[in-house]
Parts: sequence; structure tokens; C-alpha cells
Amino acid sequence: MSRAEAIIDRLHALHPKLIDLSLGRLERLLAALGHPERQLPPVVHVAGTNGKGSTCAFLRAIAEAAGQRVHVYTSPHLVCFHERFRLAGALVTEDALAATLEEVEAVNAGEPITVFEVTTAVGLLMFSRVPADLLVLEVGLGGRYDATNVIPHPAACAIASVSMDHMDFLGDSLAGIAGEKAGILKPGVPAATGRQLPEALAVIEAEAQSLRAPLLRRDHEWTAEWADGGMRYADSLGVLHLPRPALPGPHQADNAGIAIAALRAWGPAWLSDAAIAAGLATATWPARLQQLHGSLAGLLPDGWELWLDGGHNAGAGQALAAHLPDWAGRPRHLVIGMKSGKAPDEFLRPLLPLTDSIWAVAEPGQHLAMPVEEIVAASGGVARPGPHVADALRAIATAGGPPGRVLVCGSLYLAGEVLKADGTSVN
Repeated sequence: MSRAEAIIDRLHALHPKLIDLSLGRLERLLAALGHPERQLPPVVHVAGTNGKGSTCAFLRAIAEAAGQRVHVYTSPHLVCFHERFRLAGALVTEDALAATLEEVEAVNAGEPITVFEVTTAVGLLMFSRVPADLLVLEVGLGGRYDATNVIPHPAACAIASVSMDHMDFLGDSLAGIAGEKAGILKPGVPAATGRQLPEALAVIEAEAQSLRAPLLRRDHEWTAEWADGGMRYADSLGVLHLPRPALPGPHQADNAGIAIAALRAWGPAWLSDAAIAAGLATATWPARLQQLHGSLAGLLPDGWELWLDGGHNAGAGQALAAHLPDWAGRPRHLVIGMKSGKAPDEFLRPLLPLTDSIWAVAEPGQHLAMPVEEIVAASGGVARPGPHVADALRAIATAGGPPGRVLVCGSLYLAGEVLKADGTSVN
């Protein structure tokens, strides 16, 4: 265990709950730290159920293609806690993270506070001290009462696809969840959103209108579509003919478009058409339809492909189902492991008709792994028990047949274990 991870383990004792959505505790701590949230570079604040991480990846890639220094705060991590903090283009070092954790812990002086609130304070403190041109700030959970929502006046906001997830914290209706996501909107600050179900969009529109926040909606104020082997984006500023986003899947047109719309609405002097094109073509984001080439991939025969995606809710299942027809020329096998408390039937429903086999798994180190039997039951008995990823891959390989594609999906926690087992680095 690293020095930073040992401190984080110690901080868990400060609050009885892992998640307790509130801003008061963090606002108290930030005041004691000298209000680092008021001393940041321009911020683009990103919420959403699915796609907010990819939207953050496009924002970062576009800004870096323009030669800008970019801070990024995301969660959760996949392999190493340090992945959550990118300072001016590089992942935070162990020494810098541990030292800042110790500083914040000392200032907090044992007061009740959640670990995510502490790590958000740590991030904001580091971001305030290291010069940069942009901070891409991803919401942890929800939006209105998420710890990241202490930012007083972002340059722009973005809301990716909203769907049913985390209902125990955000409510059991799409409108209620959308209201929590829309809670990041600020008076007069432009916000971009992609395609939303009508119930969600109506709530986002009402919140934006009440705040006089310009709202840029896909298929209204901006459009994005595949065209001539690339992507055609259009808004009131004009038409861009862009390369297809480096992140695979038809849903990435939405996430890339949200990033472009937010940046163009903000209008920083450094933004150019060339930077947008280069950013789309070079963006990376692990465990989002990522092809693996390491130890686990080596368990499959020559000519086969192993892919990984962290999608884990109904919206993610639909997004993956929209991508699988692109793989129709070869057999398609799914290896699925989920977090307990999720809805495996909702995730699996659109995927079941599109696969040649489904395998249910739970890795030994996977946080709160759903039992294999529960996934099998949710599939209507179609899924076969792995019970581990390597077992499923060996079984698929032994069955023979023409070279196919295997997609491991269902949980970001599973994705982290798969990346470690495959030997694939996250940077």
C-alpha cells in the first residue's frame, strides 16, 4: 500500500458513510484552506450518468492539442488512486498526493467528512497551486450536492446522457435524476448537453431557463453526425468537418459534440478548428471500448480480439448494443461482471439478442462484486458461469470456431481488475 493509500484508508474513519451528498462539510474545509476553489484556472464542469468521462477526455485532448496545460479530476480510478488527479498534463506523483493529503487531513482536524470530500479538497488545492489553462472537473455522483459543485463560476458546464442509476441517492425517476445533474448549472454560464430522453431534457431546460444559462442542445443548437468517414459538427458558429473520434462507438458522437459545444460556447482564445480535429483524433479514455493486447488477450487464439468497457447501467447497455452491429461479421462473446445493487437485467436486455455467448464472472479482487449466480439468473439462464474472466476466455477459446471478438463489461471495478490482469497501464 502506498503512503497516499494509507492516508485514504485512515480518512474512512471520519464519516460513517462512504457517500453522504452535502456541501457544508467541504465548504467548511475549503474555507480553512483559504478557498482554493476560488483560485483555479477556467473550469469546465461535467455531469451525466453515461459519457461524462469520455466528454472529459475529449475536452482534455482538444485543449492539449491547442498547446494548453490541463488539470483533470475524475472518478473512480481503475487501477491506481492517482489516476483521479492530472496536474497540467501529468498524473500526480505519489509524493505530491501524499503531502497534500496530509496537509488537508491536518487542517480538517478530525472533523466529520467523507473521503470523496477530502480528495476533492486535495484536488482543488493542488489545482490552485500548479499553473494551468483549464480544469476539467468531473462530477462524482449526481451534481447538485456533489462535492465538485463548490465551484462558484465555471467557464462552461456539460451534461452527458442521463439515465437511471444510483437511484438510492438520486431518486427513482428520470426527472429527479436529471434535476440532480442539472444542479451544476450556474447563472449565465453556458451549458452543453447531448441527446436526452424528453423527461430529462425538460428538467435540464427548465433549470437553465431559471438561471438564464444559455443551453446548447444536440439537434437544436448543435448537431453531430457521421459523414464521409468522419464527423460533421454544426452550430451557430459554423460547420466543422472532423475526423471520427478516436474513442469507438456511435455514442461518442454525442460526447465529442458536447465537448465541442461547451468549448465553443465558452470561446477561449486558444480554441481552433485544428485543435478540435486533433483532439477528437487523439483522445484516450481507458475501459471505454478499449482493445487489450496483454496477458488476458493472449488467452485467445490468433486473430481474436479482446475489448473492455466499464459500462454498467441500462443506458450503457443500450450504447453497447448500438455498437455491436458493427461487429456483425464475426462471432461476438460477452463476459459480464457487475457491482452488487445494480440492475443486471436492465443492462443485459438490449445485449442478449446480439451475442453468440454470454459469460458471468466475479473477479476475486472486484469491489462489491455481484454473485455470478445473480447475473446468470438475470440473463434468463442464458449466461454461463465463468466464474472468472480468465476461465471464460479459456472456455471461449476451447470452443473453437472462427476468430471472434470478446467484450468484457458491466463494471468499472471489474474493468480495473481486468486491466491489472492484462498488464495494461493506465496513464
